[in-house]
Amino acid sequence: MLDSSRPPLWAIAHADAADHAACRDAIRHGSRSFFAASALLPARVRRPAYGLYAFCRLSDDAIDEVDGRDRPAALARLATRLARIYEDAPCDAPADRAMADLVTAHHLPHALPAALIEGLAWDAQGRRYETLSDLTAYAARVAGSVGAMMTVLMGVRDPAILARACDLGVAMQFTNIARDIGEDARAGRLYLPLAWMREAGIDPAAFLAEPVAGPALQGLVARLLAVAEGLYVRSEAGLSGLPLDCRPAIRAARLIYAEIGREIERGGLDPVATRARVAGRRKAALLGRALVPVPVRPGRADPPLAETAFLVEAVQNRPVPASRPWWDVAGQAVRVLELIEALREREGAATANP
Repeated sequence: MLDSSRPPLWAIAHADAADHAACRDAIRHGSRSFFAASALLPARVRRPAYGLYAFCRLSDDAIDEVDGRDRPAALARLATRLARIYEDAPCDAPADRAMADLVTAHHLPHALPAALIEGLAWDAQGRRYETLSDLTAYAARVAGSVGAMMTVLMGVRDPAILARACDLGVAMQFTNIARDIGEDARAGRLYLPLAWMREAGIDPAAFLAEPVAGPALQGLVARLLAVAEGLYVRSEAGLSGLPLDCRPAIRAARLIYAEIGREIERGGLDPVATRARVAGRRKAALLGRALVPVPVRPGRADPPLAETAFLVEAVQNRPVPASRPWWDVAGQAVRVLELIEALREREGAATANP
């Protein structure tokens, strides 16, 4: 009987060099900030990180680029693609093949990418968020999940470090929301907590109909950026728990995204008229700053946010299976049989689809 405790076809890579190049291009064109920070990652983490990002980008585009009536079907197709990845039978696409490889190599829990897809489903539904906690639950799915997945790719499964990675992901998402308020409103999307808007005297429907910046909106932007800043500071306690050669890249991402908030402030807290960007020269300076070691920050053991706790628990609930020792002849024979079986399946598929 085959050992079900291990992912099947362990030794067979789905993605080739062209697939990895395509994934790299996806991040280079899709997120200049993340691409700049990722240059500091060691190669062993950078390549799977590109695959992860490419799948996240594919997922977002699969929902965002279709008509509203077609989104339920697009979500169903996306869920099927993810299921096939975890069945070790990815769809014929570079991101899917790269994702299948990293899922197997890093024992990535299904709940993490599934949380991302759930967040995209909320987008497809046009969901609005009444409270900051509601918004945090959304950010946990579309960004906290990515922080948790990146931490797993670095070989870290410590709950305390995962919690801080989720803090960083949520902070980045809050920064994105603050930056894109005008762009989102013009597209009919609204992410600011509705309760905050009403407290500030802003009618959400009226704002969507005619998005304009004023003192009330500026106050809300400042308020959201302050929450993000608190999470950026909180996340730094987890840096010392990452592998030494991974810390500069994660700190660079933290610094660059926080700098977007500073640019919003320099622009008068008006994300309606302009979209804040960090200039290339400033990014280079922040990358250099990220290379300077930072002292250990207190707060590593603080519990996760209530809205991100399920992500931390998902990793805890899927420990890495123990590897078989070299002298386990029976176990090694099973691996060889699995490899032969996999090669036969591939040969059969190639014959059926010349």
